[in-house]
Amino acid sequence: MGRLRFLTAGESHGPALSVTIEGMPAGLPITADGIAADLARRQRGYGRGARSTSIEKDRAEILAGVRHGLTLGSPILLLIRNRDWVNWTRVMQVEPLTDEQASELADLAEAGDGKAAPITRLRAGHADLAGAMKYGFGDVRNVLERASARETAARVAAGAVARALLVRIGIDVWSFTAEVGGVACDPANATRSRADAEASPLRCPDATAEERMVARIDQVRADGDTAGGVFEVIATGVPIGLGSHVHWDRRLDGALAGAVMSIPIVKGVEFGLGFEQTRRSGSAVMDVIEGRDAAGEWSRRTNNAGGVEGGISNGQPIVIRGAVKPISTLPRPLPSADLLTGRPVEKGHYERSDICVVPATGVVAEAMVCLVLADAVLEKFGGDSLADTLATVDRYRARIAKGPASASASGPDSPSAPDALGAASGTDIGRAPRSDGTAPVESE
Repeated sequence: MGRLRFLTAGESHGPALSVTIEGMPAGLPITADGIAADLARRQRGYGRGARSTSIEKDRAEILAGVRHGLTLGSPILLLIRNRDWVNWTRVMQVEPLTDEQASELADLAEAGDGKAAPITRLRAGHADLAGAMKYGFGDVRNVLERASARETAARVAAGAVARALLVRIGIDVWSFTAEVGGVACDPANATRSRADAEASPLRCPDATAEERMVARIDQVRADGDTAGGVFEVIATGVPIGLGSHVHWDRRLDGALAGAVMSIPIVKGVEFGLGFEQTRRSGSAVMDVIEGRDAAGEWSRRTNNAGGVEGGISNGQPIVIRGAVKPISTLPRPLPSADLLTGRPVEKGHYERSDICVVPATGVVAEAMVCLVLADAVLEKFGGDSLADTLATVDRYRARIAKGPASASASGPDSPSAPDALGAASGTDIGRAPRSDGTAPVESE
């Protein structure tokens, strides 16, 4: 990320999660209640476990960067306290253990307290083995505490701040569940309103498909298994021109894909038609440009590109889908191996988990999309204050609504762009103006 940056910190069962957001302009209205709305959406969804539905009630405390409800332009610090910390204070304490405390943990482990015992039975599909080998840990808890999806709560809090900026510019970002366990939403039957979909068990606009999705989750739960699926994120109101074609790291689709792919459980990302484009001919894929209307809006017959062409937003809705793998922590763990001995074990470690998190992952993806789009907005329009940013956005939208003034390669914004005869500012080519800036006359 460029203009806008964020960093999260904290462990799954530590005292809290935190996120620092840098680069937001001053004057943006931010409240803890506004952030809480997205945090609550992340915790809902059929198939979630007890920690999300009953233990943790996430709320972000705003500790820095905001005064009287408005951002100051300085770094914003948010804190989300882990309510479950009370049950993990000795296991996850920051300070070194005294001999007495170490003995206490050993006794708890001997008595069968799973939290107190070092974890050496590896879990397939997690960062357990790779992380432990990379950092030289003999206890997998040192890896899983940070690799846990609990970290995404901090991302959602940061995304809520980014969303507040995008809303002011007229950009809206929303997601829904498109598929669970092989049961897909039918676009022709997706008749629920956004509000009704949000209130449904799986945040799905197709009520019939959702019933089958719920049945599928019940089935895999009974089998001691987990289910994956697909979410779809749609961003509307995105103006033409975010991102760039000139370098690989400035391409908007690359940034969005990387951000969504960074969500731990996501294993695939596509835009628009995505992989379906490979099965069609070019004439059935490209989005025909129909022209510009009186308001300056360009229209297309289709949006197969998903709103991005050449790394630049093209004014159409940005459509991103993410493939969510089944949760790696299985109620009936798979056979595995021991980290210390390297020998096979009957089953890997089991830690409390969910059955399906596709709806929640969609909310996390919304946050990542909001953060990338907010960064792209600030990169293009700048502004130390919200008023400055909005003024620049308005000027830009007014310009693109009119279109280019000519076919000049210099572009309409260049004050020295030559006209069709090669004249610039009334002077002849190759003849310098006077020192006072006025054009030379023929007698000179």
